[in-house]
Formats: sequence, structure tokens, C-alpha cells
Amino acid sequence: MTNKKALKALLKARRERIDPETMGFIRIAGRQGRRAPGLSQSQVDQLINRADGVYHRLETGSYANPPFDLLADVARLYRLDEQEWVSLCRYARASDPPAPLYSRSGKEVPGAWQDAVDGISHMAYVTDCSWQLVVHNTAFAALFPGGSPPENTLRWMLLDHHARKTLGNWDTDWAPFVLPQLRTALAARPHDAVLRAIEADVIADPDTGPLYEEGVAYIHPDGDIRPLNHPQQGPGWVTMCAAQPLSAPGARLIVLIYQPGGDHGGRAPMLRA
Repeated sequence: MTNKKALKALLKARRERIDPETMGFIRIAGRQGRRAPGLSQSQVDQLINRADGVYHRLETGSYANPPFDLLADVARLYRLDEQEWVSLCRYARASDPPAPLYSRSGKEVPGAWQDAVDGISHMAYVTDCSWQLVVHNTAFAALFPGGSPPENTLRWMLLDHHARKTLGNWDTDWAPFVLPQLRTALAARPHDAVLRAIEADVIADPDTGPLYEEGVAYIHPDGDIRPLNHPQQGPGWVTMCAAQPLSAPGARLIVLIYQPGGDHGGRAPMLRA
């Protein structure tokens, strides 16, 4: 269900912030000779290369199921951030956007995340939308030879020979669940060069190639329990907690709760307020 009132409030407020003169227009006088604030709806149509009246329909909520390319053109004109972009799509179409508004989104997170991750006692790290490692704590670094984590955690999990020893039962408990996440990431960012390079190497690899072609559906690891051969603490299990920094679509915080021994005891019960 769309929200016409919220949609109009969002678009009208952003439209009125833009000085027409900065866009090459002459400011239009409003009632009683006062200068109308911001762009007119017709001027917006011109700026986004649409027929006259298209934007009026959008702002008033009379445009049923407007296409995402129209919403994206308006969002970029108004310089919406990623969270406002999500709100715009939800208000106008009652659905989330198919992809981030800007290609650079998801490539960086606020610096406070380093302190946040350092404050976690369990293994913890944040990757960007391409699974490049952004921040990590010392507990996570201890998982790797010399205390040096990989630049890209997805590439490490799928293609590194050290990973295939560290990640217990790699071929059954890790790879089949990590590979679909590569497909999901590429569906959202089909032109991501880092992800495309990983995909090419995955397809060429004799172990991951056949598994990738199976195309099993899988979304996220939140709550999963998987075997792990910790180089210092020995064989055990990790419970995976996954979350997303809201300012960086596609980035993720992963916390690995390690439990040594042969029995993980099962999943903890779901929590409710």
C-alpha cells in the first residue's frame, strides 16, 4: 500500500529547496506577486526529460506504480540519500528499490564502526558491498596466518586453500551457502568489477564452479551455526550474526561467536521484545 501523503510531503519539500536560477530557470512569481519557493513541477519534468504533467502525477500520488527509472531520476535531482531513496520507493510503489541509488553507495561506512567493532569481544568485521574488508577486530585477525585478514572475505571463503581447511566441512557446510550470496550481490550490483572478478574465478575453479552452476537459493547467514577449525583454539563452531550499517547498502557487519568442541548445542531460541 502506497503512502500518498508521505510521498507528497517528501517530494514537495525537496522540490522547494532547489533554486530555479541554479538550474537555468527564471523564478516564477506566486500568489500576490511573491516568488514561489523552489522549482515548479513543470520545471522538474524538463530537468528529468519527461512529458509535462508526469511529475505532477508522481508528487500528488496519482501515478500508479511509477517506474523505478522515473523515481531514480527524481531522487538524483533532489540528491536524496540512500535511506530517503528507500522511503521514496516505499511511498510510491510500496516496495524497496531494486538497487542502490548511487554506484558509490556501500563502499564506505562511518569511522565510528571501527570503535564499535573493536568493542566486540567475539570475532567481528565489516565488509563493503563488494565484500572488501573495511574494519575488523583483533579476535577476527587471529583467525588468519600472521594475524593478517584477507582483503576480500568472499574471495577468501570461496577460493583460498587456507579457508578450505579453516572452514570445517567447507564443501558441504560453507561453499553451498556462500556461493548463492555471490549471485545475490551481483543481482543488486551487476556491474561491480570486484564481484565479477570473483565470479569468473569461481566458475573457473574445479570445486566451486559446479556448485555455483547449481544456483541454489540462499539469502543470508544470520543465525547459522557452522564448523570452524580455529588455528589457536582448535575445532569448534561459530554462530553467525549478520547486520547491515544503514548508511551503506550492501555492507554488512558479521559477528562470529565461537564455541570450541564437538557439539554446538543447537540454535539459541528466537528473541522477542
